[in-house]
Amino acid sequence: QVQLVESGGGLVQAGGSLRLSCAASGRTFSSYAMGWLRQAPGKEREFVAAISWIGGTTYYADSVKGRFTISRDNAKNTLYLQTNNLKPGDTAVYYCAAQRLPDFNSGSYSVTIKYPYWGQGTQVTVSS
Repeated sequence: QVQLVESGGGLVQAGGSLRLSCAASGRTFSSYAMGWLRQAPGKEREFVAAISWIGGTTYYADSVKGRFTISRDNAKNTLYLQTNNLKPGDTAVYYCAAQRLPDFNSGSYSVTIKYPYWGQGTQVTVSS
């Protein structure tokens, strides 16, 4: 298994930035593709961004493209999400999750049920 712990959330004004981090332990971190997903109150969990196991391939939801950047440091077993120009609609609990490589390579990076390992989440609140 992979254990995941997110940090870096908080309260920020619209237009601000936050850098979310996800520390991984357990099975080899670099063996998994990684993703960030979020869940706003009253809404279903949704895909935000994903990155391949060596970081060469990234995908983003249209709603965050150009504002968010996903990255990873396999030497530190850490995943990041740099969020810029935040909007009130970005308010949600943000989760990092690990996905097996065959699922990522088959294009399932945006499918929430294809992520078997999840962190506990970190709250991001954007005020207007």
